Amino acid sequence: MMRGSPFKQGKPLQRKTAMARGSGFKSPAPSVGLLRVASAQAKAAKRTREAKPSKLSKPMKSRGMKGRPPTAEEARFMDRMGSLPCIACLKDGWTNEVISLHHLDGRTKPGAHFLVLPLCAEHHQQDDSDPRGRISVHGRKATFEARYGTQRELLAECIEMLRIGRDGHEKEREAA
Repeated sequence: MMRGSPFKQGKPLQRKTAMARGSGFKSPAPSVGLLRVASAQAKAAKRTREAKPSKLSKPMKSRGMKGRPPTAEEARFMDRMGSLPCIACLKDGWTNEVISLHHLDGRTKPGAHFLVLPLCAEHHQQDDSDPRGRISVHGRKATFEARYGTQRELLAECIEMLRIGRDGHEKEREAA
């Protein structure tokens, strides 16, 4: 049967009796002994930490709000969509250039970053303090879609705006 160590962790080792001086043994400097003790204690502490079984982490099901990062092609598309004004404000007769991109189908599915709408903050997130009373897609989706059309229809309109805008720029370059 093995006994546990009589030394307590965290305390320096000390001799109860002094070593004999006449035996020709040179004692090391006191600081060297303390370093050895500290080293031995650190190794013992490391062994006790390693002895504990580590918990297996569960695989992450979702990255939450972060989603997966867009590919280069998706990023270019999102940049072009970000150049459009809020589509809901346009339908109301306003032009609002300050937008955030709304993902129609989350951010983790394949091709999710191609399914985005340019919406202003008030049409994107619910804001009850809005003086104009704009309807947001988050919080009032059914009312939003009843007024402006489905999100897929709005996406098709935005893509058409990008196509027309791109063709218009090409015609301007050809005329110059």
